Amino acid sequence: MAKAGVSSQLVREGAGRSGATKQILVEAAIETLKAKGFSGASARAIADQAGCNQALVFYHFGSVVNLLLAALDDVSNSRFERYSTALDQASTPTELVDVAADIFRKDLDAGYVTVLVEMIAGASSIPGLGPEVSTRIAPWTQFASRAISATLGDSGLGSMVPASQAAYGIVALYLGLEMLTHLDGDRAPALALFDHARQLAVLFQNLGGSPGTTKPKEAR
Repeated sequence: MAKAGVSSQLVREGAGRSGATKQILVEAAIETLKAKGFSGASARAIADQAGCNQALVFYHFGSVVNLLLAALDDVSNSRFERYSTALDQASTPTELVDVAADIFRKDLDAGYVTVLVEMIAGASSIPGLGPEVSTRIAPWTQFASRAISATLGDSGLGSMVPASQAAYGIVALYLGLEMLTHLDGDRAPALALFDHARQLAVLFQNLGGSPGTTKPKEAR
């Protein structure tokens, strides 16, 4: 007879291995989307990247699409945590533009753009995928809205344009820039827009439009 506690220990160990396998598959799905695109992200391709049997894709996720959505979630969650910390340090429009430009560059360098673009592309061919991808973009609009509200506060610009509407436009512009950069492989035009945005932010602050210009740096 097995000793008390052995069974539960085996369950915990099994759950740990299962969780590790799922994460390996998620990471493999991310790399497959980057390298082969949505159309090439088959169960076999992902399993080959993960070094496991393709049956595990369906065992853990039920379908390839569910696994790809989990991959998008993984990328989004890691970005959200990292960029939330960065934006917490931005208290003026100029700093906000600088952070946004840095985020854009890092997204391109890490291939995060490719993952999102490929999932958006896949939404046109898979019924029901579009709303799932859209749901995962929505938190970023809320995120941008909070950043705008915190940075502009009660400034003239902040009172003219509701933060929620400005955030929607910014996210739409950001996604458009990512997709165009992904398509033509040239990031220079997008980065030039960030440079122009920074110049406008500096002008806005010099005209006294930003509440952040009145705050001493050490008081943040």
